[in-house]
Amino acid sequence: MNDGTAHVDTFARDRLPPRELWPEFRYELPELQYPERINAGRILIDDAIAAGHGPRVALYGDLVSWTYAELAARTNRIANAMVHQMGVVPGNRVLLRAANTPMLVAAWLAVMKVGAIAVTTMPLLRAAELAVIAERAAIQHALCDAGLAAELKLAAADSQQLDRIVCWGNDELESMMRREADTFTAVDTARDDVCLLAFTSGTTGAPKATMHFHRDVLAMADTVGRHLVKTTPDDIYLGSPPLGFTFGLGALLVFPLRFRGSAALVAQPSAEALLHAVQTYRATCIFTAPTMYRQMIAVAPRYDLSSLRRCVSAGEPLPRTTWDAWHEATGLRIIDGIGGTEMTHIFIGSADDDIRPGATGKPLPGYSACVLDARDSPMSRGTGRLAVKGPTGCRYMDDPRQRQYVVNGWNVTGDIYRIDADGYFWFEARADDMIVSAGYNIAGPEVEAALATHPAVSECAVIGIPDAERGQIAKGFVVLKEGFTGDAALARELQVFVKNSIAPYKYPRAIAFVPSLPKTPSGKLQRHALRDLDKTA
Repeated sequence: MNDGTAHVDTFARDRLPPRELWPEFRYELPELQYPERINAGRILIDDAIAAGHGPRVALYGDLVSWTYAELAARTNRIANAMVHQMGVVPGNRVLLRAANTPMLVAAWLAVMKVGAIAVTTMPLLRAAELAVIAERAAIQHALCDAGLAAELKLAAADSQQLDRIVCWGNDELESMMRREADTFTAVDTARDDVCLLAFTSGTTGAPKATMHFHRDVLAMADTVGRHLVKTTPDDIYLGSPPLGFTFGLGALLVFPLRFRGSAALVAQPSAEALLHAVQTYRATCIFTAPTMYRQMIAVAPRYDLSSLRRCVSAGEPLPRTTWDAWHEATGLRIIDGIGGTEMTHIFIGSADDDIRPGATGKPLPGYSACVLDARDSPMSRGTGRLAVKGPTGCRYMDDPRQRQYVVNGWNVTGDIYRIDADGYFWFEARADDMIVSAGYNIAGPEVEAALATHPAVSECAVIGIPDAERGQIAKGFVVLKEGFTGDAALARELQVFVKNSIAPYKYPRAIAFVPSLPKTPSGKLQRHALRDLDKTA
């Protein structure tokens, strides 16, 4: 790590985990050989202007479209306002709060250029959650869409840190921008200066703050964007994940800008809104989660999707049934991928003719992966805990859970995977989702996939619950479609249905009908909340 930091405020740098607890980082690819001084904002926008891309459209929004030159001008005015009127210095954390809009992109780039650290939050977070983030990261400054300011102001009232919230959409930030120049020289940051604090979405309890450097932002583009989705200047990317989720940050900001393409930002991404945007903007690649693909299948025939060349899924396991149904409805093959906030983005996935439906794929160029046995020994075949190394990796901010995620230099993701004879990785379960019942291993997602094909089931989740006789049993939480009644007769029907679909010992011996499933703001299922619900039932 280079000690020549540009940070004046060293809060984040001082809270990096001890160096001996870092994973092993690998930078063998030529495109990952970054100079010691880089600024991600400069590379993503200033270098695009210098290369002559100013007149090209960078962003399509619901009401506006901005060229690279227009995006650069707004970014620079915000950067100047942050420095001159808000007092932001390199190393300060800046909380960003908005739906996916061009102004959020400009604000994020401005934070990069001033050498500060972006903490982009999910729009659905409430005051209590925002207050935890503000306190945990000692955040003083925030830029926020005026329409989402209420919860942030409530958080600030309870915060000992957050004391300057500047909004756009009410002419506050806009008036500050009008007083500033549209040029700004990016701070000369080090490649390993922290530029991003990404809070995990909390599927397993208290969220953790992951710390990423300027080089990490570029590395996700130069692996995923370059090798998996093969981004070009002719691409127009869109999707559902918020920019506060690193899946969305890469897909809808970093990848298209890095390769001088465009992003179409959908502020309220429903199934209809996404497909309408594909048709309107002639999008070439869509990024979303399996849940959204399932919702889009029914309405896909209403839209012209002929411009799409890539469909990417991440955020949760992609069931084979969803892959098949999407392919049948559209003729398009979904690229499955596994990534993580700790790793910034996808590190295993395969595209085009390398896709094997049902498999996640193979490690991307720049990454290596294996599974660990019970003694933490790496295996290139078989089933075990997924472990990965590459140009990105886990650095939790001042968090003892660093020791759990990094084992002998490997990032251990908490997933159980099987590696076949051809080197393809197949998802089995989350490590804490593997149910051991009467000596049998039952993968919760496999039971969910079987349940989900029943015509009465809208959504479902399966967890293991304690059982005096069997140790654990599988319990299904089921959200029904309209017109169905959750009673004992339907529960028995679902159990028989699963027995007839997969090995009978895997069927859910208990079923609860619920109005909805607990999820994070990024759409991930919160299994710990289901366990808590079961304890109180």
